[in-house]
Amino acid sequence: METTIPKRVFTFLKQLEKNNDRDWFNEHKPEFKAIEKEVKAFNKEVFELLNKHDQIDKLKQFRIYRDVRFSKNKQPYKTHFGCSFNRVKPNLRGGYYIHIQPNNESFIATGFWDPNKEDLLRIRKEFEIDDQEMRDILKEKTFSNIWGDFKGDSLKTAPKGFDKEHPAIDLIRRKQYIFIKQFTDDQVLSKHFIDEVDTAFKAIRPFFDYMSDVLTTDLNGVSILND
Repeated sequence: METTIPKRVFTFLKQLEKNNDRDWFNEHKPEFKAIEKEVKAFNKEVFELLNKHDQIDKLKQFRIYRDVRFSKNKQPYKTHFGCSFNRVKPNLRGGYYIHIQPNNESFIATGFWDPNKEDLLRIRKEFEIDDQEMRDILKEKTFSNIWGDFKGDSLKTAPKGFDKEHPAIDLIRRKQYIFIKQFTDDQVLSKHFIDEVDTAFKAIRPFFDYMSDVLTTDLNGVSILND
């Protein structure tokens, strides 16, 4: 029997959205704990599937509690479940994310959400030298059918030290290198959802292999990792 996301996960999250306060949540905490356990079982199954074709060292299911200290939104609880999967560093770069939220707002994501300034500069320098391999990855039929093009933020102009007329400026201007695939509620509740997630994550590998190679070498292609 394949692991699935039960319908009551969405039912609970919809109720929480309407009753986002501590009294309601504490009253329904046993129900939440049971649902959280089911979502975690799904994510653990994804973890096992990923490790059949990648090397994942950590699964992190994010807590339902929101940090409201520096947020204008003072609602105490998230209305979704989120989970990340970290690849084994330093050789492998990139990560996977699953977001379960009702009203057709679920999605999976991969890539580089917040690269540090050293990694970002290294990626941009690679595109400045040669962007063809990245273009070929993006154009590959299976990849593009599943993931489409990059999502995320870009600068409005060229980063400091880069030519705004460079042919690869669309790639160089990016601040994030992420891909997002949306799912409807019916798709998430389907018995095929876990296979669709795994298939999509498997398809991202050419991008991860490329970026891992870039981020573990200098501009001459020499490894920067300690043996």
